Amino acid sequence: MNFSYWEHKIWLSDVDFTIIGSGIVGLTCALKLRHKFPDAKILILERGMLPNGASTKNAGFACFGSLSEILDDLSTHQEEEVLELVKKRHHGLQLLRKHLGDQTIDYCQHGGYELFTKNDEALYQYCLSKIEEVNHLLKPIFNHTVFSAHNNSFNFKNIQPQYILNPFEGQIDTGKMMEALLKKVQASNIKILNNCSVKEYQDTTTNVEIKTNDFTFYTNKVLIATNGFASQLGIKEVRPARAQVLITQPIKDLHIKGTFHLDQGYYYFRNIDNRILFGGGRNLDFKAEETTESGQTELIQKKLEEILRTVILPETDFEISQRWSGIMGVGDQKKSIVKQISQNVFCGVRQGGMGVAIGSLVGTELADLL
Repeated sequence: MNFSYWEHKIWLSDVDFTIIGSGIVGLTCALKLRHKFPDAKILILERGMLPNGASTKNAGFACFGSLSEILDDLSTHQEEEVLELVKKRHHGLQLLRKHLGDQTIDYCQHGGYELFTKNDEALYQYCLSKIEEVNHLLKPIFNHTVFSAHNNSFNFKNIQPQYILNPFEGQIDTGKMMEALLKKVQASNIKILNNCSVKEYQDTTTNVEIKTNDFTFYTNKVLIATNGFASQLGIKEVRPARAQVLITQPIKDLHIKGTFHLDQGYYYFRNIDNRILFGGGRNLDFKAEETTESGQTELIQKKLEEILRTVILPETDFEISQRWSGIMGVGDQKKSIVKQISQNVFCGVRQGGMGVAIGSLVGTELADLL
């Protein structure tokens, strides 16, 4: 790219901190760096026209894990680790709400519900038997009972007779959240270059050389906040995980309120603007969904529509308005990776599908490495 003297001077010379990724983590990190280093030159590089991972493509769940997910985590993690995961998600949500304000992000605490299909009888009974045990585990965080059984008041079909309700979970407007973060970043004299994909970087120990799709420049420090795309920058502990989503046209008198999980959290839906937003199905073909390519597959989209017809809206006509996908970052462990990679390179990645909950906290922790 042929830069003028002015362009190079203002945007690409004497850069103190370069953040790769303008999602929740990257923007929060930038704001914390501005607070710590008021006079620093901070630049954010974003591969897409808009944040291109999951931050603007998620379902807007302000949640910290369904009962079956927490029980699954307890089977693969130590109890202390699971407690720390939930604590970080809860704390991260409080940070997000404090940072932007509930009204700004349309935060509503309508509760979170876990549904179980007729085929999930064993899991359903197991979860019911473990409610008291998990509530005891989470008591130090919430000081209240978290999970309880609740009758099928929304009249879903082909499910077990009771949900498991978590009254502490809520929902946000993802678009308004990201718009508010971007406004704060721009007001803080932090520059963002969109449609700028980082191909590679080289830590020279004195600074870092960054090669993008169009140009090369130097920066003092690099902070990687690309989450689902982290493996492309050499962070192999993170695998991409595509999440496919659809949303209906507005539905008159839609009575469903809250956030809902189904099939151990692999499916999730909510009411937004009198529409049903419904996503998931990655478990139908894990390998195919381990990709950084956006798009949809017939297998998953047909399954989403089937569940809409048979479980969520069995007596309601609906039309699909839009379909999209986002790229999450997952791994063998649920804990996010916030660490120094080399002398001048740091990362905050692997949100495990909980970016709304922990993104603000991870971004803050990433900035605090400096």
